[in-house]
Amino acid sequence: MESLRMIENWPVPTAAAAVVRADGSLAGSHGPQEHRFRLASVTKPLAAYAVLVAYEEGAVELDEPAGPEGSTVRHLLAHASGLAFDEPRVMAAPGERRIYSNAGFEALGDLVAKATGIAFPDYLRQAVLEPLGMAATHLPGSPAKDGVSTAADLARFAAEVQAPRLLHPQTVAAATQVVFPGLNGVVPGYGHQRPCDWGLGFEIRGGKSPHWTGSSSSPRTFGHFGQTGTFLWSDPDAGANGAACVVLTDRDFGSWAIDAWPPFTDTVLTELGEREG
Repeated sequence: MESLRMIENWPVPTAAAAVVRADGSLAGSHGPQEHRFRLASVTKPLAAYAVLVAYEEGAVELDEPAGPEGSTVRHLLAHASGLAFDEPRVMAAPGERRIYSNAGFEALGDLVAKATGIAFPDYLRQAVLEPLGMAATHLPGSPAKDGVSTAADLARFAAEVQAPRLLHPQTVAAATQVVFPGLNGVVPGYGHQRPCDWGLGFEIRGGKSPHWTGSSSSPRTFGHFGQTGTFLWSDPDAGANGAACVVLTDRDFGSWAIDAWPPFTDTVLTELGEREG
């Protein structure tokens, strides 16, 4: 895909990109696909997927208590528990506001570890990474932000979320639709959003503006971006049957990304539409 060559002009030392069709086939890639990048918050969808495997295995329930009083696993996954951004401090009642929370995902990691008797990084590896062949991916620390991966590995994950094999398709459908609709909140780097739509570990584009996806991205687009200059989105309305895009860089998120990412995504979507629509 010629559109992926746009990353060559970004002010970053290293960048890699890949586009995956809904059937799991690779539509295109550019840059070093096996280079390992820090994921930052793109770790969260991987961690959420492991939590959902634990749910399907019966180790945890989505509506069991977790986090602050009145909060559940579902609240934690959807950033609706009321926990603060980076510390286990309660800032609101559960279900009242969308407060983006690394602490919430760390609580989820602790919950799954306690329920399964397996340290969360090991559970993630056994439940998600190994079955998908993501051998270059690992989690050396927090399930909120410390993942390391490659474009090739995340392309495998992008194929999974579009055509699930590890989870029931209904579970993934529920995770990639709005949970606790109508909550207002902040998308880090993009300010207040009303509403601030989120699923179970996946951000939902909805009508957010400004946003890190493209102006032509459908409201159903879901994914995540990271403060290390990384993102993964899946747009069910892209091309003929939907597509996903992975971009990894080694320059921290900033004004360069705010300027570069949306036109990149719009160009990718245009090329997909011309080729496959």
